[in-house]
Amino acid sequence: MLITGGSGLLGEELKKVFPKAFFPGRSDFDVTNIDQMEKYIRQGPQSSIFPKDEAPTLIHAAAFTSPPKVEKNPEEALSVNIAGTVNVVRLCMRYNIKLVYICTDYVFSGKEGTYKEEDEMYPPNKYAWSKLGGECAVRLHNNSLIVRTSFGDDSFPFAKAYTDQWTSRITAAEFSKYLLTIIKKGTVGVLHIGQPRLSVYEWAKKISPDKDIGKLSRDEVDFPIPRDTSLDISKMERILNE
Repeated sequence: MLITGGSGLLGEELKKVFPKAFFPGRSDFDVTNIDQMEKYIRQGPQSSIFPKDEAPTLIHAAAFTSPPKVEKNPEEALSVNIAGTVNVVRLCMRYNIKLVYICTDYVFSGKEGTYKEEDEMYPPNKYAWSKLGGECAVRLHNNSLIVRTSFGDDSFPFAKAYTDQWTSRITAAEFSKYLLTIIKKGTVGVLHIGQPRLSVYEWAKKISPDKDIGKLSRDEVDFPIPRDTSLDISKMERILNE
């Protein structure tokens, strides 16, 4: 198994549940440079997993993820989140690699909430559009799993939390454990991973009950934030209980 984005919050948790996986850094496996990526999997000790009789797995977690920064620098999101994911898909097609793409709940407009996997998507900001662009590429690879989710730290890292935004957010540690089980079951297609609907403020108090967390409204920030991107997780629960 090979996992991109190993230096991020999710990457650190994935290292705990996939201890034998390869986590190349950008200097060795830059998703914007397909020639370098291909060289990486064809040379060195990690090349023994590409190819082999049972298709290896690549978890693509690397991304330009800050919505406010993407609003100011959409070209970087275009390079990493869209063109970079296209390169990952090409690599997986060439070497018969199963691709697991970590997407976002922000692909939905946020007007309804409790979204099912097949519901219509309409991203509310440029970050989400860039992640949806990557998802479109992944859908061309039959042996793939698109995971839409929202995850965060084990403790809430900010002084305030939105009272008027709803989510199915879970901790990165919880998400990684769910993902391990789901990958072992061979799941493909599209899957939502999360917990039942909560406001961001309720979620913050749940994971940091002893912390004094202030209340914040979406109207107080200068970039687009969806109202309700909570997810229908019934498919996830069914797979986990099989």
